[in-house]
Amino acid sequence: MIDAEALRKIALFGTIPESAVFCSYNVESVYQVPIILDKQGMGDFICKRFGYTCPTQDFHEWQQFVNAILKPEHEVRIALVGKYAGLTDSYVSMNEALKHGGAACRTRVCITYMEAEKLEQNPQCVSDLKASNGVFVPYGFGPRGTEGKMAAIKFARENDVPFLGICYGFQLAVIEFARNVCGLKDANSTEINPTSPHPVIDLMPEQRGVEYKGATMRLGAHKVILEPNTLAHSLYQHEEVYERHRHRFEVNLDYLEILRKNGLCFSGKSTDGRRMETLELPNHYFFFASQFHGEFKSRPGRPSPEYYGFIRACLNKKLDKPKPEF
Repeated sequence: MIDAEALRKIALFGTIPESAVFCSYNVESVYQVPIILDKQGMGDFICKRFGYTCPTQDFHEWQQFVNAILKPEHEVRIALVGKYAGLTDSYVSMNEALKHGGAACRTRVCITYMEAEKLEQNPQCVSDLKASNGVFVPYGFGPRGTEGKMAAIKFARENDVPFLGICYGFQLAVIEFARNVCGLKDANSTEINPTSPHPVIDLMPEQRGVEYKGATMRLGAHKVILEPNTLAHSLYQHEEVYERHRHRFEVNLDYLEILRKNGLCFSGKSTDGRRMETLELPNHYFFFASQFHGEFKSRPGRPSPEYYGFIRACLNKKLDKPKPEF
C-alpha cells in the first residue's frame, strides 16, 4: 500500500482529490483486489461520483471464496494435456474454472501442463500421468497433438482416473473409445483425417457449404437436454440447461448405436436429439466430457458444475472416498 505522502503527491499531480486515489498493491490472488479496493473506499467514491444511492456492499460470501483460495484444506494435482501447454494463458478461462471448483471444495488445484506432442513422440511419458489426481483435456483445433491427447484419455479410462474433456476433449474421447473399445480401427474425426474409414466425428451438415470460416461456427448459448439418472443430471440438477458452444464438428449419428452398445452414455443432447452434448462412462469413478464450454459461465462462488464435479471427484479419489453424489 502506498503511504500518505505518495498518495498526496499522486492526487496533486493528477489534479484530483485524495479520496479519488486508490492502490492495487500486489496480492497472492487477484480475487483479493475487490476487497482491498473497497476497504479503501473505492465503491463508495464511485457511487457518490455517479449520484447512486447504493446499500453497503456485503463481501461476506466473496471473502469466504477468497479464504478458500488462500487457505485450502486439501490439494489436488491436475494434468492438463494440450498442444498450447507452452503458453498457459491459452487456457486462462479453464484455469480459473478449475480454481472456482477447487474453492468450492476448499482445495488448491495445482495444474501440470503437459505437451500433447510429447506423449505422441514418447509414449512412455504417459506414465507421468500417474502423479496426477485427474486428467483434463481441453479444446483445440487441427491434428497436431491429438494422438497424445487420446493417449492421456486412454490412460484415464483404463486406470479409472477422474477425467474431464471439453469441446475437442469430448470429441477425442469419442474417437479413443471407438478405436480401443468398439474395435473401429483408424476411427477418427474428418477434421483430423478426411478419409478416415470410421469418421465417428464429422463436420456438422450446415457447415459443409461454409467457405469463409470467420465467425461461422456453432456459437453461443444453446439448450441442452440432460437425461435423468445420469451423472450430467446429477451435476446440473436440471433437465434443461443453457451452455455456450464453439465448434464445427459433432458426433456422427451413424455410429451412435455401436458406441452406446459398448457402454458410452450420451447423457446430454440438443433439443432435437441430433447433437450429442455430454458423454460419460457410468461404471467409472468420474469420466465426463462436454461439447460445450462450461468454463465460460463459471464464476467465483458459482463454479461450473462439470468443473466442480471433476475437482470433487479428484479429491474424493485421492482421499479414498466413494465416488461423490452430487
